Amino acid sequence: MAELRKSAKNADETTADSVPSLKSIKDSIPEHCFESSLSISLLYLGRDILYCAILAYGAFHIHLLPSLSLRVLAWVIYSFFQGCVGTGLWILAHECGHGAFSPYQGLNDFIGWATHSFLMVPYFSWKITHARHHRYTGHMEKDTVFVPWTDKELAAKKNVRIEQLKHLAEETPIVSFGQLVGHQLFGWQLYLLLNVTAGTKSWPGETKTGPASHFNPVGAIFRRSQWIQVVLSDLGLIIMGSVLYYAATQIGGWNVALLYGVPYFWVHHWLIAITYLQHTDVALPHYSPEAWTYTKGALATVDRTMGFIGRHFFHEIIDYHVVHHLFSRIPFYKAEEATKAMQSMLGDNYHEEKDQGFLVSLVQTFRRCIYVSETGHGRKSEPGVLHFVIADESR
Repeated sequence: MAELRKSAKNADETTADSVPSLKSIKDSIPEHCFESSLSISLLYLGRDILYCAILAYGAFHIHLLPSLSLRVLAWVIYSFFQGCVGTGLWILAHECGHGAFSPYQGLNDFIGWATHSFLMVPYFSWKITHARHHRYTGHMEKDTVFVPWTDKELAAKKNVRIEQLKHLAEETPIVSFGQLVGHQLFGWQLYLLLNVTAGTKSWPGETKTGPASHFNPVGAIFRRSQWIQVVLSDLGLIIMGSVLYYAATQIGGWNVALLYGVPYFWVHHWLIAITYLQHTDVALPHYSPEAWTYTKGALATVDRTMGFIGRHFFHEIIDYHVVHHLFSRIPFYKAEEATKAMQSMLGDNYHEEKDQGFLVSLVQTFRRCIYVSETGHGRKSEPGVLHFVIADESR
């Protein structure tokens, strides 16, 4: 926690002029870090598919265990680790979407589409909005994920004065816990269905019909020319849905729920937690359109340490995320080297948290980071730079 908080403490001393240029950051990273290898990426993909198959094979034999308690324990262990493996597969498809899986984008898209469809994710639809997220990270109007309330917006929504917001944010632990559970279980589905947490101007601006959904090819979040990609995404989901239905007719719906459904929710728990914590912390600023730049937005992310699960199963997407937002075509297996190469240049512009557990950070961040203000976290007012107002500051 110390390093990230130190960055927050020194944030008042950081000016726009102290942010290095994107070119200078790129020049500090060895050129070979930008080169992806199809063979290496395929080895990681093959490893994760093998893990998935081994776990599924073991799960088909859980019924042979002699007691109910052992069978329940076995299913819990299976679902957790299959969820970790599924998250890793999701991240490899994410690499495909960024063109970091291999130098061949056609192959990247096929592998990404097949892998994400297996996980019931609309690959091309997600790829389009995710690219917009990378293009406008930290932008209070155009970012597509986890754009926080401003003090004025939340006060108007709650119909209270801004001064009363801190008291409203001080929910009881049980209320906060219930909200967090809903956030983790259904946040991903709500994002895909309704584009929740996106900025008010994150859409292309073309007139469309129907809901702003990742499944709607004529929805407001896509351009007219992108409809075929959305249809292909939906086709992948229809194919996978049909496979699951057929499996249910052969082995029973409960078995499909245990084999696929529970790990599915584990995957989405990790996706929401990872994305949320990469972009939400008291140290991370958000920017108005006037103050935002691509580099400042990309640097408004944080690297966190998660240990073995994060490094092995999640392909270090948590540990080295800042460099990914600066240069998304760097493959994950070169992100550590690239991060270490640019750290000294970034100085206090680099945010890292490695002293606190990942899930502890999730609970504390969710409870504390409710809305942003230009005077948030005790900072002096900076035009266009917004920080979280900590919910428990008045305690």
